[in-house]
Parts: sequence; C-alpha cells; structure tokens
Amino acid sequence: MTILVCPLSQAMSVVAARVPERIVSLLDPDFTFPDFGSGYADRHLRIRLHDVHLTTGDQVVPAARHITALLTFLGDWTRTAPLLIHCRAGIGRSPAAAFVAACFCNPRADEFEIAQALRIASPVARPNEALIELADVAMGRCGRMREAIAATGRGLLWPEVEEGASFELPAIFQPNEALQATAAAPGS
Repeated sequence: MTILVCPLSQAMSVVAARVPERIVSLLDPDFTFPDFGSGYADRHLRIRLHDVHLTTGDQVVPAARHITALLTFLGDWTRTAPLLIHCRAGIGRSPAAAFVAACFCNPRADEFEIAQALRIASPVARPNEALIELADVAMGRCGRMREAIAATGRGLLWPEVEEGASFELPAIFQPNEALQATAAAPGS
C-alpha cells in the first residue's frame, strides 16, 4: 500500500482517482478544509498549524498534540487502500507527515533509507523540521528521523515553485525498497 502526498489544489482529484482509506489535511488555521464527503467523516484528520519551525508571533507552531493526533490516526489505518496526506503546497507539512507515516509503519526500518526515498520521490520536498523532531521524540527514534532528514537535505535550496507535484511512498519498506520509490503522480 502507498502513502500519497499532494498539494491542496490536487487533493480532490487524488481522492477521486485513488479513493484513499484515510486522509490527513495539514493547513493554516485560517484555511477551509476540503469536504471529501460523508464517507470520510471519521477518516479525515484535520490539523491546523502553520508551516513554521519556531514560534513566531501568533502563528501556530507544530506541537506534541499534533503528532499525537497524527500517530493515533495512523494507528487506525488498515492499509487496505492508500493514505492521502496533503497541505497547502505539498512541500513542507505533508512531506513531513508522509515521512512520519512511513517511519510509523516501519518501526525497524532505516530512517535514512526512508528519507532517501522521500528525496527521490519529491526533489522539492522540504519536510517541516519541527514536525519531524516532535515525531522522532514521540516514536522514540533517538534523533534518527531528524538526522535522516537533515542528512538527505543538506545543501538543498528552497525550491522556486508555488507548490510541489504529487508523489507517493511505499507504506512498507523492505531492504533497499526505499530506493525504488517513484515520483509518479498518484493518479498515474
């Protein structure tokens, strides 16, 4: 099964094409969450936070409660259909949540291998560091998640794009499977 990632502008079409089992939306507090229909009433996690790494004024910084909600939600994913994760641009929050989901589903997998798969699948992804750090602590990964994202992202400049392209990651990693992740659009 796969973890699908896309920007908000593509979320409805990805849902129509791939019919995910569960959906995670990570949007700014003032954004309206998309309505995926009554079939997703209990299968759509809505997290309100800004794509920031440190507290800055009145912005909502990622917090432990956000990660707790995400991990609880992931625990109910049966993997009978894909998981869709989206944010506004598909560059910071949703790639971070996808990395968290892949690590959550693979407690014995090498975090660096999963981070490499993420970078291959989406070269423009810049996973939100605060979300990664909080998940690393919550899942007892002893800094390995944080370090994997930092190591695979060293030297990368912020992309000059408005939003990222849709991509997917495998939900289950076998040895060396991470390197087979594709940057194919979830609808293809």
